[in-house]
Amino acid sequence: MSQINSNTFITDNFLLYSKEAETLYHQYAKDMPIIDYHNHLSAKQIAENKAIGNITDAWLSGDHYKWRGMRANGIDEQFITGKATKKEKFDKWAETVPYTLRNPLFHWTQLELKRYFDIDTILQSSTSEEVYKKANQVLATKTPADLLKDMNVEVVCTTDDPIDNLEYHQQIAKQNIFTKLYPTFRPDALISVESDTFLNYLKKMETCVGSSIENIDDLLNAIQSRVDYFDNNGCRLSDYGLERIYADDFTLEEADIVLKRRLGGENITTEEASLYASCILYNLCKMYHAKGWVQQFHLGALRNNNSRLLKQIGADSGCDSIGDFGHGAAMSKFFDRLDAEECLSKTITYNLNPSQNEVFATMMGNYSEGGIPGKMQWGSAWWFLDQKDGMEKQLETLSNVGLLSRFVGMLTDSRSFLSFPRHEYFRRILCNMMAEDINSGLVPNDIPFIGKMIQDICYNNALAYFDFKQT
Repeated sequence: MSQINSNTFITDNFLLYSKEAETLYHQYAKDMPIIDYHNHLSAKQIAENKAIGNITDAWLSGDHYKWRGMRANGIDEQFITGKATKKEKFDKWAETVPYTLRNPLFHWTQLELKRYFDIDTILQSSTSEEVYKKANQVLATKTPADLLKDMNVEVVCTTDDPIDNLEYHQQIAKQNIFTKLYPTFRPDALISVESDTFLNYLKKMETCVGSSIENIDDLLNAIQSRVDYFDNNGCRLSDYGLERIYADDFTLEEADIVLKRRLGGENITTEEASLYASCILYNLCKMYHAKGWVQQFHLGALRNNNSRLLKQIGADSGCDSIGDFGHGAAMSKFFDRLDAEECLSKTITYNLNPSQNEVFATMMGNYSEGGIPGKMQWGSAWWFLDQKDGMEKQLETLSNVGLLSRFVGMLTDSRSFLSFPRHEYFRRILCNMMAEDINSGLVPNDIPFIGKMIQDICYNNALAYFDFKQT
């Protein structure tokens, strides 16, 4: 790629293809605060608030999107997750960037360089030294709190294990920083009874709650105590990362038998594991409803496909894919049971397989409730769908079968403090889509009316939906 500047690429009107789109974005969307209600940022880093210092740490460490791109480009693993120096890893990423053209990584890379570092240079091997030096000069003084404030991030919701003591969230609550931080309850480890790590995890839970877990009642009591603890520390959301929703018929007695067999070291069948998971999932959701929490379900990922890299690096290493799972029947059975017992919380589902977009979008319309606009949400385009085409399809499908105007908008789902321009990316796509409708005569040419709807999607709906507590 020749040496050009992105000031002819990432312009003020990037992704905005009409005057109406430009007006909607610049006057209504651009300056709205960000509520990032699902990400994987480190509360410890925010609490300690030390200057990040190096762009490789901020940009490449833990970013499995970039790892996948580098592997696809034939980069050796030592320069991705291995023992190469930070500069060597950055150089290999710079070498890869030109080959990401038409992948969202290309857009994200240049947006992030522009917004955080005012760098217009297209990243590639010939510009790697220049970009690395300038970015590190900025990061030498920028703390995580600074980076969040620079992007106007008002709220961040991290993803937290039930046994986390939340000490860093408590520290942050006492600090005078712009961004408010809230924990999210992520109990996947409690559901996967068949996992090799399950028994060790239960021992950690016993230590955490100060009592033994010998049966299903003990376990549910332990979980309730952790839900109470999270709620007292400002938690307003739960989350799951599951292949599917578990909705088997069960009794507590049956789940108790499965748990005791597992505690005794016995092997359990796939059917028994599913029954147990159905029991735990249902009881968790009843606890959330009692607290007024929002529950999120990230569904459909086929994880850890590369056993070699799983053994070498661990989970979340960039070896996950879209799974071909059926979701409709289980969602219907699960949500209907909770709804019939009047304990169905506000719910957001995220779909990873685009062939099931309409399944998810129509399912969420079945369980609305008076007095709670947008109670059941089909969430933003997620993971492999978190790109221009995926976002447009999600917005179109939601518009066709639901109420786009009640949508709670975008999130980063990221481990990097440099990912917040993804909100800008979404907002530009949304504004351009609405402008196209104006120019096609599909909606009234009423800029203030549509601008208000865009502001609701970008910020106002999420603020009302999550009802964040002051801690």
